[in-house]
Amino acid sequence: MPAAAPLPHNLGELRATSQYAEARLKNRSVKDEMRANLIARLQSGETIFPGIIGYEDTVVPQIVNAILSRQNFILLGLRGQAKSRILRALTALFDEQMPYLAGCEIRDNPYRPLCKRCRDLLAKHGDSTPIAWLGREERYVEKLATPDVTIADLIGDLDPIKAARGGEDLSSELTMHYGLLPRANRGLFAINELPDLAGKIQVALFNIMQEGDVQIKGYPVRLELDVALVFSANPEDYTARGKIITPLKDRIGSEIRTHYPETLEEGIAITAQEAWAERGIKLEIPQFVREIVEQVAFTAREDKKIDKRSGVSQRLPISTLELVVSNAERRALLNGDKLVLPRVSDIYAAMPGITGKLELEYEGEMRGADTVVRDLIRAAVGKIYSRYFDGEDTQQIEMWFNLGGTFKLEDREPAALAVKELHEIQGLFDKLAAVGVKPSDAAPMVVAAAEFLLEGLVAHRKLSRNEDRGFAAAETQARKERQELEVEYEDWQRARRSSRRGGFN
Repeated sequence: MPAAAPLPHNLGELRATSQYAEARLKNRSVKDEMRANLIARLQSGETIFPGIIGYEDTVVPQIVNAILSRQNFILLGLRGQAKSRILRALTALFDEQMPYLAGCEIRDNPYRPLCKRCRDLLAKHGDSTPIAWLGREERYVEKLATPDVTIADLIGDLDPIKAARGGEDLSSELTMHYGLLPRANRGLFAINELPDLAGKIQVALFNIMQEGDVQIKGYPVRLELDVALVFSANPEDYTARGKIITPLKDRIGSEIRTHYPETLEEGIAITAQEAWAERGIKLEIPQFVREIVEQVAFTAREDKKIDKRSGVSQRLPISTLELVVSNAERRALLNGDKLVLPRVSDIYAAMPGITGKLELEYEGEMRGADTVVRDLIRAAVGKIYSRYFDGEDTQQIEMWFNLGGTFKLEDREPAALAVKELHEIQGLFDKLAAVGVKPSDAAPMVVAAAEFLLEGLVAHRKLSRNEDRGFAAAETQARKERQELEVEYEDWQRARRSSRRGGFN
């Protein structure tokens, strides 16, 4: 490939370059630039947002329409729905390089400078005025909205030190310290969690979207900024709490709602893409383990004990899978195994990655986070078990346990030894073909498949499992649960009698 032509270094060289001709740069806004590059991508069939899965037929077409319409827009969605990632991906619609007057804080257009410094510089140097260049990523400015954000942070303020050093009057443009928004000129300015901005800051944004300029400290300094504004917010904050001033909402061109993965397969693809699993080790993750991890999130989003307004982030299955792999890796290191292969018990070991990502309702708080998460995992195992073993006759396996058989799988137990013990369970190995596993397969895979089958029977209450005995007949567990309830009832009665004797203080 021929070497790329060197970029112009001054205004004269820039004018001589047809790609950056004066008419093109002077008359084309940021939104025009994004629209033109988007059209080129659509015509070539190129993916608009690489790495964004599950939005191809829902969110992406709406974003495309907003950009083609040159609108500012907002993404409404719960946490973990790739809102920030989409906003950052918009920089791909910029030109690879953008010229600006070197040293300018607000990246002034060489053909249409806004600030006094740049106008004076052009008047003094003409075609020899130095030019600098910005890449795509440098044209993205992001701010997390918080109640303590000030006008000075966002728009700018007077800088008395500048005035003193330069001997300038305070009303001079040369004394201004520009905020984030002017510094995003000729780029993309994103505000996350828009409703958390104070009302007066929202009024300032409204003025920018209405008039296209900013005013600093009430002085007659007007900057007609060229900037694309995009926002993100939680739907609950945006629509129900009344934190967005009406004029601002009215001037946001499109409200685009994001969503969680609509199918298990989409969720698995996202988790596989984002989770850190490639660690330089020999790793094999069974498909049913991936499905159970993802199903935990799907089940949590439907559970009444989980706060729906907070949502269940897609980060939950991502961090869970990472912990599942880590627990399997730890077991392989302790046992000297060459193959790292996660199994269902590793998902229970990953509970610390789940509990912190759930906001519980009152009922869930009363039961406790650990209990709620165990129930979620068990329900997820039962759901995925039905996908593989629905219609399978497991009576022979259940009978073996009903006759007094037990099986406990230890972390430090070598997989080969566990396989020998599993051979004692009558009818077990005949059913593993449902998950594509043969008795002759690698021992870790056989153990993982067998444990999945047994955990599924526990989830459907055909077997029981506890920490002491491992897998056992369902009646044993039922009897234990009744005994625990009886003990709790006796303790409650004893506490009640004691409180009655003590009377009131």
